[in-house]
Amino acid sequence: MASSDIGLFEPGTQDMGAPEGHAPGHPGITPTWTSSAKDMVGCALGPARVWYTLGFGIINEVYYPRVDIPQIRDLGFIVADGNGFWVEVKRLENYTLRLLAPGTPAVEVVHKHERFTLTLRIAPDPERDVLAIEVTLAGDPELRPYVLLAPRLGTAGRENVATIRQFSAWRVVGAEQGPFGIALAAVDEAQADAFGTMSVGYVGVSDGWQDFDRNGAMAWQYTNAGPGNVAMMGALPRKAVLALGFGSSIRAAATVALTSLLEPFGHLLARQVEVWHLWHLARNERCMLQPDETDALAEAFVLSSMVLRAHRDKTFPGTMVASLSVPWGNSRDDRGGYHLVWPRDLVQCATAMLALGAEREARNTLRYLMATQKADGSWYQNQWLGGTPYWRGLQLDEAGFPVLLAAALAERDALRGIVVDEMIHRALSFIASAGPSTPQDRWEENAGLNTFTLAVCIAALVAGAAFLPQPARDFALTLADFWNASLESWTTVRGTELSRRLGVESYYIRVAPIEVLHDPSALHNMLEIRNRKWDAEVPADEEVGIDFIHLVRFGLRAADDPTILGSITAADMLLKTETPNGPSWHRYLGDGYGEHSDGRPFDGTGRGRAWPLLTGERGHYELVAGNDPLPYLQAMVAMAGPGGMMPEQVWDAEPLPEKRLFPGQPTGSAMPLAWAHAEFIKLMVSRHIGHPCDRPAAVWQRYAGRRPEARRAVWCLHAPIGKITRGMTLIVAVPRAALVHWGIDGWQKIADGETEDTGLGLHTLELDAAALSGARSVDFTFQWRGTGAWAGSDFHVAIEGESEG
Repeated sequence: MASSDIGLFEPGTQDMGAPEGHAPGHPGITPTWTSSAKDMVGCALGPARVWYTLGFGIINEVYYPRVDIPQIRDLGFIVADGNGFWVEVKRLENYTLRLLAPGTPAVEVVHKHERFTLTLRIAPDPERDVLAIEVTLAGDPELRPYVLLAPRLGTAGRENVATIRQFSAWRVVGAEQGPFGIALAAVDEAQADAFGTMSVGYVGVSDGWQDFDRNGAMAWQYTNAGPGNVAMMGALPRKAVLALGFGSSIRAAATVALTSLLEPFGHLLARQVEVWHLWHLARNERCMLQPDETDALAEAFVLSSMVLRAHRDKTFPGTMVASLSVPWGNSRDDRGGYHLVWPRDLVQCATAMLALGAEREARNTLRYLMATQKADGSWYQNQWLGGTPYWRGLQLDEAGFPVLLAAALAERDALRGIVVDEMIHRALSFIASAGPSTPQDRWEENAGLNTFTLAVCIAALVAGAAFLPQPARDFALTLADFWNASLESWTTVRGTELSRRLGVESYYIRVAPIEVLHDPSALHNMLEIRNRKWDAEVPADEEVGIDFIHLVRFGLRAADDPTILGSITAADMLLKTETPNGPSWHRYLGDGYGEHSDGRPFDGTGRGRAWPLLTGERGHYELVAGNDPLPYLQAMVAMAGPGGMMPEQVWDAEPLPEKRLFPGQPTGSAMPLAWAHAEFIKLMVSRHIGHPCDRPAAVWQRYAGRRPEARRAVWCLHAPIGKITRGMTLIVAVPRAALVHWGIDGWQKIADGETEDTGLGLHTLELDAAALSGARSVDFTFQWRGTGAWAGSDFHVAIEGESEG
C-alpha cells in the first residue's frame, strides 16, 4: 500500500487460502511507519482531537485522540483507467503544496501527470474527530481516483481488523483494534455515497496496491481482513469528499465521518481558517515581534508558530510532543517515535510560545510540568502525555528547564495565579543534591559535567532563588556562583595536541568525567561514543561539542571570552559544515546519530549529520557578539522541507539521489522537529529585541557575562571536590543532619561542628577562611545524627595558594 511495503512479499511465502470474502495472505508483512519527511502538520483548534501529517503529497500518520497516538500509517491515491494504466501519485514526486490561508493548517496539494491533475484540499473538522479531504481529478476523462488507507490503530500494525460496512445510505471501509476504530466514507457533490468498488486486504499480499501491481486494475473485492497488518481501498468518482473518522469502534467513527460529510467542505474549511486567524490575532497582541507579512522570514515565523501550536495536545493541555513523526519511520515499527514528551523540548517550545505572545499555552505547559514532577523534584527523561515514563534516564537540565519557564512567565507578569514556589524548591533541591554532574547530557548519551547542562542548572538556581525562602535562597546563589566560577577548571583543557593543531589556547570539552571534581587528570580519560561502531572510545579532551554556546546565551560568559573564542574556533573547524543552503553544525565530534555513509537509516549506529537548530543556536551567539544573525535565520529557512517544515538533521555529504539525500536538505530524521521551529522563532524575536529572548533577567543581572569570583566552595558527598583556593570558605554538604569531625594538615587542630539545614536538600557546615588560615589541607569525616553511624571514610581537600605571612 505504501512505498516501503512494495516488493517485501515473495509470492507463495504466505497462506493465500481464505474463506469467501476474507482476504488471503494473513497476517501481512511486518508493519512499519511512513517516512519522517513531512510536508505539513496540522490540527483544528476546536474540540476535535485529530492531528494530521502530510508527506510526499499524501496524508501520513494521523493522531487521535491524543497527539501521542498515531492511528494510521498513510492515506494515499492511485489514478487509473481500469485498462492497465495506473499511477500511485506519491511516486510521481511532482506536486505542489500551499496553505489555503497564512498560518492555517488547511492545505491544497496538486499532483501533476501528463494525463491528469489530482487536487487535494485537506482540513480537519473543527468540531468532530474527522479529517476531511476534497478530491478533484482533472484531465483524461477515462481516469478515476482510488483511495488507499493503511491503519495502525493504537500505534500497532499487527492486530488490526478491516471490513466494509453499510450505515444508512452510505458504505464505509473501516478498521478496529482494541479501543479504537476508524471509518473512511465518501460522498459526491449530491452528498450521496461516492464509493464504487471497495476491498480490504493484507499489506504486501492482498492489499489494493498489490491488486494494481498484479492486475493493472482493481480486480479484488475482499470484504474482511485481519487480525494483522491490513489495508483498505475504494474507487471514487472524479470529484468527491472523503471523511476519515475516528472513534471507539467502526460504527462510532462512521457516525462522525458521515455527520461531517453532510456539511459542505467549504463551510468546514472556512471555520478552520477563521478559528486559526483568531488565534494568531490573540497571540499577536502580546507577541514580542510584529513582522512584515510580505517578508519570507516573517512567513516562516508565522508558519513556525502554527507548527508549534499543532503539536499541542487537548486531553492534556500544555503538552507537546517533540515531533509528529517517527525518525526513519519507513524502516521500523517504533512505537514511541518522537511523539513523546521531553521536558527539555517542551520548555524550549513553551518559551518560544511565550515569545510569540501565546501566554495561555505557556502557562498550561508549566501547569503540566508541575503536575508530572517526580517526588524527588526531577522529571522523567521522556514520557507519554499522561505521565507514564517511556525512557527512564535522568538528564539534569530537564530539572532546570521548568524553573526557567516559571521565571520567564514571572518576568512577564504572566503567571496568573500559578503558585510555583514548591515546584521550584523541589527542582532546585534535586539539582543541588545531584549536580553538577548529570547522568545524561542533553543528547541523552554520556554522564559527566556538560556545559549546556551546567548553563541551564546555574541559570535555574539564580532565576529560581527569588522564589525560595531563606536560607535556601542564599545557598542556591552560593552554589550557582561556585559552579559558574568552576566551569573552566572542570570543563576546559589547554595545551593539548588538538589545541595546538587548531591554534587555540583552550576550549570547552563536551563532557568531563565526574572524577574531574577531585582529579584534574580525569579530563584525559576515555569517553565512549555510544551511537557508533568504529572508534567507540575517544579521549575526553578531544571530544568537542557545541554545548558551551549556551554559556554566552544565558549570560554566564561574554562572547569574547578567550575560552569561548577558542571553543568557537574548535567548533567551526571540527563541527561546522557549509551546505548549499547555509552553514550548520554537528552536535559533537564523532556523533553517530544519523544515516550511514551509504544512506542507510540510523539503526543504533550511523554518522551524525548537521542540525539546523544548532544553526539557530550559533545565530544567538552571533547576536550577543554584536553581529546580525540574519544569515543564520535564512539558512534555517533554506534547510526546511518543501512545505517549510524544519528537520532535525540535514544531509552533509555527497548527494545520494537514489536515497533522496541532498546536501543541505532534510534527512530521514524527524521532520518537523518542534524544537527547531522554536529555535527559529526565538532567534527572530531575539534579533528584534537585541538580546536572547530566553535569557533569564536575574542571571544577566547577577553575572552580565562575567565569570564570578566565588569566595565559597561547596564539597558534596555525591560530588567531592579535591581542592580549593586559599582564602575561600569550604562548605561541607551532606544529604542529612550530621556532626562533622575535621582537622587541618593531617588531622591537626581537630574540631567538631554541627551541620545546618540549607532548606535545599543538603545540610552544611561552613569552614571559613579564618578557620583554615595557613593550612595546606583539610580532612574530615562525619557522624549521622539520628543513627550515630559514622561515614566510614575520611575525606581530604587540598588548599592551594601562598600562605598568609
